[in-house]
Amino acid sequence: MLRHPKHDGFTLLELLASLGIAAALLLLGIPGYAAWIAEMELRDRVEALVGAMSLARSEAIKRNARVNLCPSGDGARCADNGLWEAGWLVFADDDRDGERGDDETVLRVQAAARPLITVRGNKPVTNYVSYTGFGHTRMVSGALQMGTFTICRTGRTAVDVVLANGGRVRVERTKLPCP
Repeated sequence: MLRHPKHDGFTLLELLASLGIAAALLLLGIPGYAAWIAEMELRDRVEALVGAMSLARSEAIKRNARVNLCPSGDGARCADNGLWEAGWLVFADDDRDGERGDDETVLRVQAAARPLITVRGNKPVTNYVSYTGFGHTRMVSGALQMGTFTICRTGRTAVDVVLANGGRVRVERTKLPCP
């Protein structure tokens, strides 16, 4: 009498069905995963800017001297283009001119943002944020400095980082879609 050997594992049909289900689940999960990654990239840039402004404020108070934050693509000099997504630096502005001189201490350098992220400041904060030894923000001219940074990631809604008149920062979600 002939017997067929028992199959303890999967048959080919069961294996193909399992692979089909796994592939379908993977395809359903990819859009959600991509949206999650985009949101985390946006949140990372918001937190980096808020952290840099907090550092600049605390260092200005600690040093009792002006500390600035400015956009910088090279991590050594301030850029005049207002493209904060290229990166920024925090430095002790010893001569209080708003620009980083060779002898002024760099406190932090932030690398460029991930692709598809933009960071733009409105007119008062386009090119720099400057904290005094009291922790208040003032323009180099001495005028009060307040403003809003809008951080965008393609496919998401914008987030505003708002600099208040006392030098404090808050984050606000908007309903504005990012381009």
